[in-house]
Amino acid sequence: MNILLSKTWLPTLLALLAYGFWSSSDFTIISAGVAMFLFGMLALEEGFRAFAGGVLDSILRRSTDRVWKSLLFGVVSTTLVQSSSLVSVLTISFLSAGLISLGGGIGIIFGANLGTTTGAWLIAGFGLKVSISAYAMPLMVFGVVLVFQSSKRWKGLGYILLGLGFLFLGIDYMKQGFEAFKADIDLAAYALPGLTGLLVFTAIGIFATVVMQSSHATLVLILTALAAGQITYENGLALAIGSNVGTTITALLGSISANVDGRRLAGAHLVFNLVTGAVAIVFIQAFIHAVDWLSISLGIGADDYTLKLALFHTLFNLAGITLMLPLMRPLERLLLRLIKPRATLITQPEYLNEATISFPDAAIEAVHNETIRLYDITVGIIAHGLSIRRKDLFSAEPMDSVVKQSRRIIQEDINEKYALHVKNLYSAIIEFISRARIAANEAQAEQLHNQRMAGSHLVEALKAVKHLQKNLNTYLRSPNPYIRDEYDKLRVLIGRVLREIANVRDSTGDTVTILSLDDAKLL
Repeated sequence: MNILLSKTWLPTLLALLAYGFWSSSDFTIISAGVAMFLFGMLALEEGFRAFAGGVLDSILRRSTDRVWKSLLFGVVSTTLVQSSSLVSVLTISFLSAGLISLGGGIGIIFGANLGTTTGAWLIAGFGLKVSISAYAMPLMVFGVVLVFQSSKRWKGLGYILLGLGFLFLGIDYMKQGFEAFKADIDLAAYALPGLTGLLVFTAIGIFATVVMQSSHATLVLILTALAAGQITYENGLALAIGSNVGTTITALLGSISANVDGRRLAGAHLVFNLVTGAVAIVFIQAFIHAVDWLSISLGIGADDYTLKLALFHTLFNLAGITLMLPLMRPLERLLLRLIKPRATLITQPEYLNEATISFPDAAIEAVHNETIRLYDITVGIIAHGLSIRRKDLFSAEPMDSVVKQSRRIIQEDINEKYALHVKNLYSAIIEFISRARIAANEAQAEQLHNQRMAGSHLVEALKAVKHLQKNLNTYLRSPNPYIRDEYDKLRVLIGRVLREIANVRDSTGDTVTILSLDDAKLL
């Protein structure tokens, strides 16, 4: 649960809401609209997750080798799904799994900030000017019918339709609430001009976004209040700046339990939004003049403040990208230097995390990387079980020479090493695979099964070496040279197999891999 909804904050928030419901029916309508909008956002995210295991994943993997591709992916994907948080989670999951670089992730986050501005355009240009509640009910009915289907795709489409229905209904409720609220009290009377108003309403925008955990919801509130004349245009601009900065705090709170890549990406998000917000505040008058000038060119009315706010939102995010884009590589290097990986035990997984598990391709890569870690640990124990040092095992020296020089018995308690270094990591991999299979299709489930079998083979190899070690420790000291020689031959064969496996791991071509496996079979 979010830090803000702790034992102190949650009762306080509930008490304030209860008082608002009791004191004003209009507040109840507005709050219900916000709740419907937020629920619609959750349903939309759930729906798009059903499709994230295919097209979105493959496009993301191919869209981060160039900065412009990363930016474009961030803009387009956020525009399509209307959820920067879903795009951020997808980016963090692929970054954590090692499928994309930190620079690629930063580019996506920059683009996602611009992509979120399309939501303001849709709401200002369509949502507040058309009675969208008429579309909400059919969308919700169709959505519920599809949600109960067994097909993952139909279910995902159902959540998307249901989410859109709740979004439309929420916007309509907020619009009605502010229009009715105006008859009782005029919030515009509390407007603050100048720098004071700019800073105060920016802070209010930050607070509202942190509480609701959605900049989209904050923007809808701003636009509906602005359309009803409950806030001034200048104060609305400040609230929009605050909503942009507020998403950063949400990202930071979400990164507390994330891995190092998630924290670095949150750091990039923080720097970008703080710089963008600061630029918007310092040059607010220049932005206002630019909006007025562009509004004339675009045919936006002088008093159409909702569309002008949407234009302002786009302009200052575009200015932030223009300013930060040349600094992206230095920012990446700074984040790599400042945000170090937390010290983790060798038995703790490095790549398995909650952000990755919902996206099968990223989950498969995370399990692959974690299984390689398990392999590295296991091979070291096996080498010592054979009384061969790891560095000698993987040296360029012929294996016959390595074995002849490895006469000293290494007293390795394999049971103890398994319990200390292998058991917990292996269990974490198995548990993660079991959970990741839920969202996987048949082909992806097969890949996860193969990874599980690979881990199982590593553990079985450890058990086999444990039994072999007893005889090795006895007969390597035997006065009978024939017995010693036979056990040395066995160590040579196992050592060569381990070297071939290492070659397979390090190779990049399929032909090399197949030939190496064939060689291993012949040993």
